[in-house]
This record gives sequence, C-alpha cells and structure tokens, in this order.
Amino acid sequence: MLDRTKKALRSWLFSGLFAVDRTDERSILDLIEKLRPQDCGVDLIRVGGNGDGGYLIPDDLAGIEYCFSPGVGDATGFEDELADRGIRSYLADYSADLPANHRPEFVFDKKYLAAADREMYFTLKTWKDKYLRDYAGDLLLQMDIEGAEYEVILNTPESLLNQFRIVVIEFHFLDRLLDPFAFNLISSCFEKLLDSFYVVHLHPNNCCRTVTIGAAEIPKEMEFTFFRRTRAREVKPQIEFPHRLDADNVPHLAPLALPKCWYARE
Repeated sequence: MLDRTKKALRSWLFSGLFAVDRTDERSILDLIEKLRPQDCGVDLIRVGGNGDGGYLIPDDLAGIEYCFSPGVGDATGFEDELADRGIRSYLADYSADLPANHRPEFVFDKKYLAAADREMYFTLKTWKDKYLRDYAGDLLLQMDIEGAEYEVILNTPESLLNQFRIVVIEFHFLDRLLDPFAFNLISSCFEKLLDSFYVVHLHPNNCCRTVTIGAAEIPKEMEFTFFRRTRAREVKPQIEFPHRLDADNVPHLAPLALPKCWYARE
C-alpha cells in the first residue's frame, strides 16, 4: 500500500494534471543561471564508458575509498571502473536481485533509496551508517533513481552531503519546472546542493526532448556533476559544450545538445 501511495504521489507531483498556473520565465532563468557549470581548475574524465551509465567527473579521485550508487539496475560500468581504480561501491536497487556484474568490490542492498526507512526503502543516512557509521573520509555519490532524487537530497543531512567530494545525479522530470508547485520542490533541492557544491558538468539525456518557456529551454532529463566547493582550485564559467568526452545516452536516437541558456558564452 505504501509503495502504491508513493507512486501515486510522485505521479501527481510530476504529471502536471493539476497545474493551473505556470512558473514565470524569470524564475526559471534565474535558477538555470545558478546551475551553469563552472570550471573549477580540475580536468574532467569519463568514467563508465560511452553511452548510458558513463559520466564525466573531476579527475580528483585520490583518497576516495567508497562510492554509494543507488539505482544501479543492470549497468555497472561506472562502478566497474571505480573498482579498477581501487574504489569500492555500495549499490542499491530493489528492482534487481544482484548487479549483472557482481564483483568482490561491490556490496549490494535490495532496497530503494527514499526519504524514510520502511520495508523496501531506506535513507542515504541509514545506508551510510549501516556500513560506514564512523567513517569521516570523502565519498562519491552516483545516483539515478527515476525521480526519487529530490526527496532523497532534501532529506539528507548537510553533514552527510558534505562528505561527498563528487556527486553525480541524473535529474528527471525537469520539464515540471514549468509547474509552480514542482518548481518549488525542484529548486529547493538544487539550492541545497549549491550551498556546498559547484556544478561542473551538464549532459542532457537524449532519450527525451526539451520544453521551452520564452528564453528557457529545459531538457526533460539531465545528468549533473557536482564538485564540493572546498576542492575547487579556481572558478570560472565553463563555456564549451559539448565536452569532447560527452557521448549520447541512446546511440540510435538523435543527439541532444545542451541548450545555450544553460552555459555561459563569451
């Protein structure tokens, strides 16, 4: 029953069926400007191979021993490459029994990540405390959880978020920024992350197209790479997109370029 209720609520939040007004263009453009990627003085590398499941992250992995990776499904290219670099991964996904490529460096929980602990769900804090309660070193987070990312980030204590040096999240339902109710939820999530992190890379998923309101063009799904502010060496706007290491998520579909409103131009 709880699972059905959660799915119904998420459908209500993001379906737009109950939206009467639209978010004003200026509010959306202001949020987009805050999310424009910054060059933090650290080169980006691609981890996980080309296609879906590969991500661009800062080349600053020295000292990171553990990655938390919810929503793994049957793709472990990212975690495989981390394991080859000596980084263990904690994986979670209730929809899978085990990762397709299960390695000694992987620890798997058959759970969904959520905002509360119950039956098939647990929080990021509960998950971290289960294995690394007293661990205070830097961590890595890679999250693709089909829309639950908003509740997870908003529920996670800042002290735990700040343990992650690098955060990679695929954000879903970004077209719902046009709905004022969803805009407040989504923007609150981003504002919380921006308190501690810079956005260093954006990559729209070409599985979906974009929506437009005035000068704001919004990909429906997009991968964000965040880098903790304390690790930045210098900060200046990223002005060249796509990055030379970018690759389409779905090779047989038309490419989708990052709309120009999402990055600074000379």
